[in-house]
Amino acid sequence: MSGCNHNCSSCSSKDCKERKGIQKAQLNPYSKVNKVIGVISGKGGVGKSLVTSLLSVAMSREGNRVAILDGDITGPSIPKSFGVHEAIGGNDYGMFPAMSDTGIQMISTNLLLEEETQPVLLRGPVIANMVAQYFTDVIWHDVDYMFVDMPPGTGDVALTVFQQLPVDGIIIVTTPQELVSMIVEKAINMANMMNIPVLGIVENMSYVECPDCGKKLYVFGESHAKDITDKYGLELLAQIPLNPMTAHLVDGGNVEAADTECLNKAVEKIKSL
Repeated sequence: MSGCNHNCSSCSSKDCKERKGIQKAQLNPYSKVNKVIGVISGKGGVGKSLVTSLLSVAMSREGNRVAILDGDITGPSIPKSFGVHEAIGGNDYGMFPAMSDTGIQMISTNLLLEEETQPVLLRGPVIANMVAQYFTDVIWHDVDYMFVDMPPGTGDVALTVFQQLPVDGIIIVTTPQELVSMIVEKAINMANMMNIPVLGIVENMSYVECPDCGKKLYVFGESHAKDITDKYGLELLAQIPLNPMTAHLVDGGNVEAADTECLNKAVEKIKSL
């Protein structure tokens, strides 16, 4: 194509002959992964990693074998939510994922660093390649559902995941603000360009429930999620409230004790794949 820089990791063209030749990443011969679900957002700070963690916990409670691939290479937070801090091990055949208390497998940059607060200073293409390697080089043990916690935006990592990983669908995380809604539409359009099914939208920080009367207080204004779902024919899979208890559990590495009832519809949607 005219103007092609031959870097397929940053190309979204559906007509490019080079892109059509991109090979899907192959699992480690000792791995087994059934379904792969990407969790994305158009911008940072909307709670994408929280939603990934809660969905993983909810699916695990259903009796499924669950894994999390933490694709947010420079801002990994998944292990801390689960209270997992031990370094990743491995042998000549591949890396071993870390395990949470309830058996959720995970790989994250933080589990490869000497210090969890050590910054990860890498450029975009290198980061994208690391995400693909997490999928191919880790020995995943009979995973029913793998959740890929992706960094915000529509950059190199999103393109790598969409092009190289066998993604069965994505869930888009948003918040009630109108500006965020505009950015969510960019993520939806990108997924459509890449022919990746959008399972639905999860709105985080939707409201606060008064502990005395139970009234819902919309601290960020009324939700715009339904406008987006109606426009694109999508489902609003959940509206997660601001909950101090959930925040306390996540900060303490005890996300597996959190209430996930608000995600029941999302769980059913994922199980229908």
